[in-house]
Parts: sequence; structure tokens; C-alpha cells
Amino acid sequence: MGDKKAMTLWSAVAIGVGGMVGGGIYSLLGAAVSIAGNAVYISFALAGLVALLSAYSYAKLGARFPSAGGPVEFLIQGFGDGVLSGGFNILLWFGYVFALALYAKAFGAYLSTFFHNPPWYWQNIFATGIVILFTGINFLGAKVVGRSELIIVASNVGILILFAAAGLFFLKPALLSPARWPHMNKMFFAAGVVFLTYEGFGLVTNTAEDMENPQKTLPKALYISVALVILLYVSVSLTVVGNLPVPRIVEASDYAAAAAAQAFMGPWGLRLISLAALFATSSAINATLYGGANVSYMIAKDGQLPKMFERRVWNRATEGLFITAAMVILFANLFNLDKIGMMGSAAFLLIYASVSTGHMRLYRETGANRWIVLAAVVACLAAFAILSYYLWNTTPVTLLVLAIVVAASFAVEWGYRSASGRSITARHRNIT
Repeated sequence: MGDKKAMTLWSAVAIGVGGMVGGGIYSLLGAAVSIAGNAVYISFALAGLVALLSAYSYAKLGARFPSAGGPVEFLIQGFGDGVLSGGFNILLWFGYVFALALYAKAFGAYLSTFFHNPPWYWQNIFATGIVILFTGINFLGAKVVGRSELIIVASNVGILILFAAAGLFFLKPALLSPARWPHMNKMFFAAGVVFLTYEGFGLVTNTAEDMENPQKTLPKALYISVALVILLYVSVSLTVVGNLPVPRIVEASDYAAAAAAQAFMGPWGLRLISLAALFATSSAINATLYGGANVSYMIAKDGQLPKMFERRVWNRATEGLFITAAMVILFANLFNLDKIGMMGSAAFLLIYASVSTGHMRLYRETGANRWIVLAAVVACLAAFAILSYYLWNTTPVTLLVLAIVVAASFAVEWGYRSASGRSITARHRNIT
């Protein structure tokens, strides 16, 4: 009975929660508060609703086309062998680069809290150092890191629950007054920014082949994991804005959660949350760097990135790992934390919109409700448009960089495809 499928519902939920609750909440909370003020928890709820709609497509596609490739597989199934699927797959890689740069930058910010008035560039030095460290670990293939992931994730979620629960007892109602809310459009702007904090729920689809009944278990696991994370993020953000005035949160934007903890726990609260953030962001860097490099390698095997990604290094890793790390270090040093987060959210909104658009062509095959799939497309594109509008009005250079990245993704795919004449093959496995 060695082939018995053993992935239970709650095991899959744990993977989904762990995939989402990494470094994102520590990284983007301050940036979101600077936009939505004390209504930031509404922004987290709105972003979560968009994630729930996208999770519907992932649930249906994951059950029908189980593959470790996740969105890579879904895009090929939805759009076939073409520049469109190839371009979106390259954009997916850039999305991982943005997420990694965000986690690295946040790691640097929280590590800086352990020093007295450190120079601004220390954050970049710490960010660069942690990326180099985990690039080396992934290159060597240290199994101990993989085994420690579950412990780190469980500890991180536990500390956040403790932080939110304790903070709710010290809430200052005046700080949460609707009279202090900003205009509603800022809540939507912030929702677009924090969407990246939900990136990771798709990891659940990778477990479909190990489930006894994926058609029923996979959707439940996805919906429960996203719903639990919405509840956690709303609670954490309520605790932050309910214990610390918005101007003080903005001052400590890069380490907002730790600053709020200090407000009601004292200095040890600052240290505890900063330490938790260091573990969470380093864990997210390790997992995403490994996953991002693997996705890059898988795309290269499918013929969707230049072959330089496909060459082996010491038969253990790929040069894709080092190229990914170099790009992460570049973005982490060139952009502020909030700008990186905005580009990452925008990239994943486009990816999820494209997955659901491709799903519209397959909804009969997956047994999906086409109106829910259409709602996911509309929600993702609307959130992307709102975020782009905000970038246009506040930081047009960031929007320009994002536009260049999107255009380059499709240009590289078109150029390489034209030059090589290669094709793509799907790699899903049937489940019985």
C-alpha cells in the first residue's frame, strides 16, 4: 500500500497558509497603512476576495491538470503553444523576482531595528547578504532547510496569532474611528498593493496528485486556506492601526508590525516581532528562491526561456538560480520596499487574470461555473487597473519599469521562439 494517497484536507490547508503567510504581511503592512490609513484592514479583506475568486480557477484547473508547474501548466492548457502563454510564463518568473526582492528588503529593514540609528544603506547590505546566503544554501541543496520550513511557518503563524490576539485587548477605539478613514479610492489602491501578500495559495494545487479525492479536497483546501489568511491579515492590521497612530506607523513603514508591538508590549514586543519577521522573510526567501529557480528551469525545459537557464551547475542546481538571485539583488538595491511590492502585486494580478482567462476556454472540461471564472478575470484586471492608476499618479517611474518588464517578457518569448523554432508541451498527470 505504498502508493496510498496521504494528503489530507488540513495538510493541504497548512501548505496553503504557509505559502501565503511568509514575509508579505511584514513587508507591505506599512506601505498599505500609508495609503489606506486606519481602514487598511478593509484593503486586506478586498484583496483577499480577489484571491478567493482566483483560487476558484486554481481549484478547478488543479484538479483537472495536476502538475508541479501550477500556473505554468494552466497557461499552456488554456492558451496552448504560443507567444501568449510563453510571455506570461516569463512574467511569472519576474513576479517571483519582485516577491524575493520584497522579502529581502523587509529582512534588511527588520534586522536594522536591532541597531541604533543604522545608516540607510545597511538595509540594502542586509538584503543583499540574505539573498547571497540562501542562493548558496539552495546551490548546495541543504536538506535541513527544507525540513525546517514547516517549523518556521508554524512558529510564524503562531506569533502573528498571539500578536493579533494580545493587541486586540489594547485597542484604542478612537484610532479606529470611521471618521479617520480616507477616501474609499485609497482603500482600493491599498488593496492592489497588498495583493502580493496572498501570492502563494497556488502551492496547494501541487498536492492534488497526492489527494484521495482532489475534485472535492482541493477546492476546500484552497478556500479554507485563503479564508483563514484573510482573517489573520485583517486581525493583524486591526491590531496595528488600533494601537499606533497612522503617522507613527508611516514613520516606521518598513517595520510597522514591530513598531505596533512595541506600543503595547514594550521593547521586548519590538524584538519579538522583529525576530519573527526575520524568520518569516528568510523562510520566504528560501522557499521562493528555490521555487522561482525551479519554475525558471521547468520553463526552460519546456522551451520558454533561453537555454542558459537549462545548463546544470555541478549537477545540483541551474544557472537559473544565480540569474534569479542577481535580478533579486538588482531590484532590492534600486527600489524602495513599497515600490517593489507594487510591481510584484501588479505582476501577479496579471498572471492570475491570464490563468482565469485561459480557464474560460476550458470551463466545460473542468466543470467550472463560467460566471465565477469571469468574475475572477474582472476582479484581477480591475485591481490591476486601479493599482496602475495609483502608480501613474504617485510614482510613474515604477509604472514605466513595470511596463518594460511586461513588454520584455513577451518580446523575449517572441524573439527566442522565432529564432529557435521550438515548441511547448504540457506536463500534467492524470489522477484516478
